[in-house]
Amino acid sequence: MSKLTKVDMFTDGACSGNPGPGGWGTILRAGTHEKEFSGADPETTNNKMELTAVIEGFKALKRPCSVTLYTDSKYVADALEQGWAKSWKENGWRKADRKPAQNIELWDELLTLIEPHELKIIWLKGHAGHPENERCDKLAVKAYQPYLIPSSDEEE
Repeated sequence: MSKLTKVDMFTDGACSGNPGPGGWGTILRAGTHEKEFSGADPETTNNKMELTAVIEGFKALKRPCSVTLYTDSKYVADALEQGWAKSWKENGWRKADRKPAQNIELWDELLTLIEPHELKIIWLKGHAGHPENERCDKLAVKAYQPYLIPSSDEEE
């Protein structure tokens, strides 16, 4: 039995256009303690936002934990669960088909961040009514909303 603190991490990324303005949302839950946070990028992709949500969740952990990651991103879930991301790194950031992997800096950071933790991944169907996944989506969309409004500089 692990003596590590059990943490549930719920994440989601969203993009208006792909690429376009994007946001991410993360909820961390340990026992009765819960923290939610989000961020945005004015020009990004959905995959980058999905990865960033997970990265920011792991950055918030202060010590090794037993983490259950809930994500609706097959890209994130499969690359971690199937060991693809580790293989890409070992192969000079090349995929099995020898094509270059995408989002190398984010994957490298994430692989380093997850090392001290126990990790279990649960893939969720997106927009299927899972309460925390829906909350993360709302956080992500709200985070990028300011980038959809034209600035006064553009109107001149």
